[in-house]
Amino acid sequence: QVQLVESGGGLVPAGGSLRLSCKSSLGTFNRYSVGWFRQAPGSEREFVAAFKWSDVSTHYSDSVKGRFTMSRDNAKTTMYLQMNSLKTEDTAVYYCAAGQRLITSSLRLPNQYDYWGQGTQVTVSS
Repeated sequence: QVQLVESGGGLVPAGGSLRLSCKSSLGTFNRYSVGWFRQAPGSEREFVAAFKWSDVSTHYSDSVKGRFTMSRDNAKTTMYLQMNSLKTEDTAVYYCAAGQRLITSSLRLPNQYDYWGQGTQVTVSS
């Protein structure tokens, strides 16, 4: 069983920045595609960004494109989500997820991922 651990959440004023991290109990994300999702109270889990392992591509939701950047460290042990120009509507619990053999059209679908972290709270104040 793969365990994922997110960190880096917190309280930040609107316009500020945060960087979330996601580590795997496997010690590496090699051969795994990784997604970031978020869920606000009373809302469904929403796709934020994803890294597709097979072609090393990144994908973003329209709501965060140009503000959020997903990356990984050279050792492929940690995935990051750099969040800039944060807005109050970005407030949510953020989750990272991992799965294998995902195709592009599947990256935005939570049920396509096999493993999930416990989430980290991001609160953006006005």
